[in-house]
Amino acid sequence: MRNLRSVVALLAMTAAMGGGMAACGSSDESDESASTSSGSATAAATTAEGGSSGEDLTIAFLMPCSTCADRFENQDKPLFEAAVQRIAPGAKVIANNAEGDSARQVTQTESAITNGADVIVVSPLDEAAGAAISDKAQQAKIPVVSYDGLITDGHADFYVSFDNEVVGQLQGEFLARELPEGATVAFINGDQSIAPGRQFKAGAHRALDPLIESGRLRLGYEGDAQQFDPQKGRTLMEQALTRLNDRVDGVIAANDGLAGGVINALEPRGLTGRVLVTGQDATDAGLQRILLGQQTMSVYKAIKAEAEAAAEVAVALGTGKADEAAGMATSTTDNGAGDVPSILLDPVVVTADNIVDTVFADGFTTPERVCTGKAAERCPR
Repeated sequence: MRNLRSVVALLAMTAAMGGGMAACGSSDESDESASTSSGSATAAATTAEGGSSGEDLTIAFLMPCSTCADRFENQDKPLFEAAVQRIAPGAKVIANNAEGDSARQVTQTESAITNGADVIVVSPLDEAAGAAISDKAQQAKIPVVSYDGLITDGHADFYVSFDNEVVGQLQGEFLARELPEGATVAFINGDQSIAPGRQFKAGAHRALDPLIESGRLRLGYEGDAQQFDPQKGRTLMEQALTRLNDRVDGVIAANDGLAGGVINALEPRGLTGRVLVTGQDATDAGLQRILLGQQTMSVYKAIKAEAEAAAEVAVALGTGKADEAAGMATSTTDNGAGDVPSILLDPVVVTADNIVDTVFADGFTTPERVCTGKAAERCPR
């Protein structure tokens, strides 16, 4: 697996060859709230600089939800659209969010196919949606890029994501280092109906199970939050605290949304800051909680690199350059139906000590967004 630095360097080199970034805009279409971006106004100029026109290319970008992670609308979507316009000026991106509705995501796929999609990039809400989307795309002879979440037991032409088991492993290893012998751990896992949720959980258990089996740590409670819903995470944590009489030392929370739910359960019991809580996605809210000492860490995933890699692959597949797309793969992933060519990027642990050198240095977020309210006093400069 190529590491994050080398993949980013590859993308940067490709970007330099492809010319400057073209402007992009969005508009709502139909009851599916489709966002279509195009850069036809700058296509001729960019093509003259060395880029390739994508005026005949249409890409569907299908997101799973906002509640499970607001990153899809706020980061993945604009970053993907911008990357597509840089690589293929004039291309259209049909961007839709299923908002937690599996059937809706399948309907959005059908709509994208009807509206001329040449390639589908999808983060499946669940396995059923992923399998149905794969089937419909195959029937229409349209390539599919599985994005962030893995399509399982269905065909996918490519997979772009992070090593999700490593995400969970980083969370588990962090608690293993920080917790004293005999500490009690609770697992508030993500949705187990989708591959990433299972992978995060497997990675965390891989790190902590040997310590639990040896008696160094104690597993006090474990629950799975459907669709990574923060409110479900809070309910699960409340159940854990009741069962354990508030005797919890560390919590594996699969992402920052669930971490927020966990902390909301800890607060009325006076446990905020006394219990170590993991997270993932390095959201602004999660980073603020880290600065305030409420959340202990998050796992940062460089979404810009992920979105740009997916755009490179999608443009290649959508323009019939399957061999070019295959050459971008740095590994393969078994999704139950076969080995899928993949780009898997490396996640990074973020704590209060390295916020400046990670998420701020990469431009993933800014001090102006994170260092507000009470967090402003503790923001590193």
